[in-house]
Amino acid sequence: MQRIAERNFKLALTEPSDGAETRALLHMVARLHYEQGRSQVSIAKQIGVSTATVSRMLGRARAEGIVRIEVRDLVPAEDLAGRLARALGLRRAVVADAPAADPGAALAGPLGAMLAGAGLGPGSVLAVGWGRAIRAVLDAGLPALPGIVVVPATGGLQQQAPHFQINEFARRAAEQAGGTARFLHAPYLPSAAARAGFLADPAIAGTVALWDRIDVAVVGVGLPHARNAPEASVATPHEQRLTRAAGDVIRHYFDADGRPVEWEGAARLIAASPAQLRAARLTIGVAWGGAKAGPVIGAARAGLITALVADLRLAEAALAELAA
Repeated sequence: MQRIAERNFKLALTEPSDGAETRALLHMVARLHYEQGRSQVSIAKQIGVSTATVSRMLGRARAEGIVRIEVRDLVPAEDLAGRLARALGLRRAVVADAPAADPGAALAGPLGAMLAGAGLGPGSVLAVGWGRAIRAVLDAGLPALPGIVVVPATGGLQQQAPHFQINEFARRAAEQAGGTARFLHAPYLPSAAARAGFLADPAIAGTVALWDRIDVAVVGVGLPHARNAPEASVATPHEQRLTRAAGDVIRHYFDADGRPVEWEGAARLIAASPAQLRAARLTIGVAWGGAKAGPVIGAARAGLITALVADLRLAEAALAELAA
């Protein structure tokens, strides 16, 4: 569908088209820029036009009312964080004014402060999940937490994308904090027959046993695959058909009310369980952008996150959705 829209966009630049089609193309470009945070340069490269053309399209979208820009009253981030924590029943929440172009770097500081205040000491267990948000905060760095043990919260995925390298995340987090990494050399979703064999391996069993001792977990909150086309290819066909799912935390799916959404691979997962995440002192979700409002609300209601580090856009969108 995206490729068809892009092809139609290129044709619309050189051929006459009716008003409805033109507005649809303006709408597509506006969503890429304003909702997904894509730069004009990035959009221009993707659809094969000049940056100036994208700029003109965005100007037309505003002129025709497709995009409405509103300067809202300033609400302090601390107030938003408090309101969000109360509304979602979170133990802690931090909201940062992060730039849309690179929100992860701005969230690393608040996450570090939350970790530093969590009472982690030598031998404490920090579990890390995967995803773009986790990679972004690790790129910016974690605070010194000498002697902690860092463990992956899930098995690995046979993907080259850097935001899925779960063992590398554990290594980097341990190196930054001054702790020790424990690695998990097992897939997150083996066959039913292979799962028992993996868990019988002493090295794997020793790492998995640390999930019963998680003090703090840091996890991303995933979008439903139907709304996250770039990541859909890493999911199983059954996962891609989970239309009831509002999102997931390390492949534990939930609906908008936080109820579990069962899927065929749930019993085969090698990942920290929902019960183990709930038992942690803190399970910190890291996320940004208005599109993550629904998934974050569902994750909090499911108890899969008990703390949150987010940007202003996510906080405002989540509070608006809760009010509605």
